[in-house]
Amino acid sequence: MKTLDLLHRWTGGLIGLVLAVLGLSGALLVHKDAWVILPHASDAQVKDSEVIARTVERVMSDPLHRPEMISFAGPNFGLDRLRFANDSGAYITQTGDLVTRWDSQWQRPELWLFDLHHHLFAGDAGETVIGIAALLGLFFVVSGVILWTRTRKTFEFRLLPKRLSRPAVVRQHRDLGVIAAPLLLLALLTGSILVFRPLAALILGPSAPAQIDASLKPPRIAPMPLGTSLDWRAMIATAHARFPTAELRSLSLPRKNSGLITLRMKKPEEWLPNGRTTLWFRADNGRLVAARDASRLPAAVKVYNILYPLHAAKVGGLAYQLVMTFAGLSLALLGSLTLWSFWFARRPSLKGRPQASGGPGRLAAGA
Repeated sequence: MKTLDLLHRWTGGLIGLVLAVLGLSGALLVHKDAWVILPHASDAQVKDSEVIARTVERVMSDPLHRPEMISFAGPNFGLDRLRFANDSGAYITQTGDLVTRWDSQWQRPELWLFDLHHHLFAGDAGETVIGIAALLGLFFVVSGVILWTRTRKTFEFRLLPKRLSRPAVVRQHRDLGVIAAPLLLLALLTGSILVFRPLAALILGPSAPAQIDASLKPPRIAPMPLGTSLDWRAMIATAHARFPTAELRSLSLPRKNSGLITLRMKKPEEWLPNGRTTLWFRADNGRLVAARDASRLPAAVKVYNILYPLHAAKVGGLAYQLVMTFAGLSLALLGSLTLWSFWFARRPSLKGRPQASGGPGRLAAGA
């Protein structure tokens, strides 16, 4: 138990700040659609493929100023988002009228907050750090629950410590942690698997990572230049005819060496906000290359596709959003107060006092 206590305290002391940042940013992102206040943001989602096709034609009409990606409005946010090169972008109405534009993600709080939560402003390296922190966080939660059992008779639920002293912080940390533990396990486990896909083998079986990789890969096609007069309306009509019950979620131009235009759709049974039902078109002439029906993916891939909705509270409505908000704020409190108590709080001096039964490490054991 002493070794576990030592590992628990040092784990918290080393990753507390990262976990606090992830918890707070995640809690804010859960409600992003509510606090991004712009004209027409509350408009009802347009699902009519004809209206969407006209908007796409309007946006893509100028070959020199085409966005790299269009993310279509959803049920909780009524604006389309355009993404251009070099972090620039824009919000437009669902009929194509400009609402606002930005030259850098730093001009839009929802964008830099997303980058903070997913990459720590450090790209792939930051994402790796987040994945490692999530794995350490899982150990932190499990070890904390085990250590809590020694003091369970003194349990008292409190969101904040009674005072900003080390004993009060330790007690609040211990009791809040055990309440939030199931939600933190869910958030940290799903987050770590989303960063390190091979970890899916732990819950989906050893063959799951290979199945996921194979099922999510686009078809192979030689690189080709993007056509200057593509029939966008025909592409959308093809998608709607192929999957009549699915809603259009995004359209992406070819990336890197790809020769494919990608159109993502969401079928009613899918939980993933942007769906995994996908069509690929040739970049030079817009002809259909391949289509993938998310309802026909392997079971392991379907389960993998629900991890992000569970992690980001994209299902379950307001009730589940509030539950995951509690998880995020709890993680922020546990991480920040752990950091303070481990590195900055002064331990009570034992000089001149009789040593209590259990030794000077007894208080720290409850951390």
